[in-house]
Amino acid sequence: MDNNLFSLFRTRFPADREVSFLETEDGRLWRYRDVEDLSGRYARLLAELGVAKGDRVAVQVEKSPEAIFLYLACLRAGAVFLPLNTGYTRAEIAYFLGDAEPRVFVCRPDSADALAATAAEAGVAAVLTLGEHGDGTLPARAAGLDPEFPTVTVADDDLAAILYTSGTTGRSKGAMLSHRNLGSNALALHRFWGFCADDVLLHALPIYHTHGLFVATNCVLLNGTGMLFLRHFDARRMIALLPRATVMMGVPTFYTRLLGHPDFTPERAAAACRSMRLFISGSAPLLADTHREFRARTGHAILERYGMTETSMLTSNPLDGERIPGTVGFPLPEVEVRVADDQGRLLGRGETGVIEVRGPNVFKGYWRMPEKTAAEFRADGFFITGDIGLIDQLGYVHIVGRAKDLIISGGFNVYPKEIETVIDGLDGIVESAVIGVPHPDFGEAVVAVALRRAGRDDLCEAAIIAAARQELAAFKVPKRVFFADELPRNTMGKVQKNVLRERYRDLFRT
Repeated sequence: MDNNLFSLFRTRFPADREVSFLETEDGRLWRYRDVEDLSGRYARLLAELGVAKGDRVAVQVEKSPEAIFLYLACLRAGAVFLPLNTGYTRAEIAYFLGDAEPRVFVCRPDSADALAATAAEAGVAAVLTLGEHGDGTLPARAAGLDPEFPTVTVADDDLAAILYTSGTTGRSKGAMLSHRNLGSNALALHRFWGFCADDVLLHALPIYHTHGLFVATNCVLLNGTGMLFLRHFDARRMIALLPRATVMMGVPTFYTRLLGHPDFTPERAAAACRSMRLFISGSAPLLADTHREFRARTGHAILERYGMTETSMLTSNPLDGERIPGTVGFPLPEVEVRVADDQGRLLGRGETGVIEVRGPNVFKGYWRMPEKTAAEFRADGFFITGDIGLIDQLGYVHIVGRAKDLIISGGFNVYPKEIETVIDGLDGIVESAVIGVPHPDFGEAVVAVALRRAGRDDLCEAAIIAAARQELAAFKVPKRVFFADELPRNTMGKVQKNVLRERYRDLFRT
């Protein structure tokens, strides 16, 4: 039986292969016929370069339609797709190439000279280039090849991709994702989110990450419909394209920037969103205030979901039913989610602990790290996510924070999310981030960094601390509050608390 993810996609392609698959912001159009032909040509080129089943193909390129076809080509060739963040430096690339040992490395044309030696040192057999406008040696060499390529038969447990996690300490870990992992998750999301024949996705996410590639793009391919494909988020372009779309996936920053754009007035927003069926948010926590303001402005309740590199999506607020701000909904079909303490003892409803998950979406383990893999799984197969959360009485999952962000102050556990919720609810505050920093008496001290709304410079540290004292136990109240113009974020919009901890680590040093 063929369990190749591309074969699954192909069963869902429209009978008329002239149906649009992807349209770029400059009006270029690719049809499902092009999906088959170009992925076939790219797969044939990979095979001619010696890529065999199980070989890795590392890719660091800008977002483009051709990059999507390269991903599909890797699936067809039975290769393991290894997308790399476009922001990685030469030193970081050297690590990934040395660790993954890819057969082929595809990079941007303007970085080929600098990275060729790096690839050679890692033993990479071939280096190809791909530019954001479809230029480069990959499309040039594939242009004359036969598009008919027999998709390689794979087992459901064979690897489809490796995604390196961007850990804050230690070596980056390569999460191994199988054809079954990605296929089962795409099918669950497609069904859970109600994709239908007239859906058009507005796509402005990067495609080196789970969200933009394995969630957004895979759902479109399974649906056999089209997407409007932007190289990056631009609020003005998004507003202009919303009337042509029915589904949008984004990170919380997308929604806050839409709300802050002068063209997104209540009247214009309502008109722009008239054809929209669903707005989805993920990759970082969505503020409850953003959820409420967006609903008031557009009439649409954003659907927040929860996932991670190692598991793809775990939970989602319901398509039909109440989408509660501040929660990430229910476990997806066939996915089991539970909460346990740090010893693995199961906790009850409403109790806070570590979220654990089991299901067909859960990755096979970390590339060439068997001991690390073993340490992250319970004996019964549940993966320890490292996220702190709870399941409430109605079954909704709440994320409190990361285990590594837990603050232990004076022997008490302090969950940053609880404090952030209080501060974010204050009039004049846009958003906050709470961290723990070394303290000579308490071990760690609670410190908050907040963003004020324009013109609210009157909102001071003392006022925030006083408000927190009204809502929180004394050990949870921030010892200090600082104000910033912005919070440091990674490419997916997550606040980089490690950067804040480094910035304020000497605050209480004597």
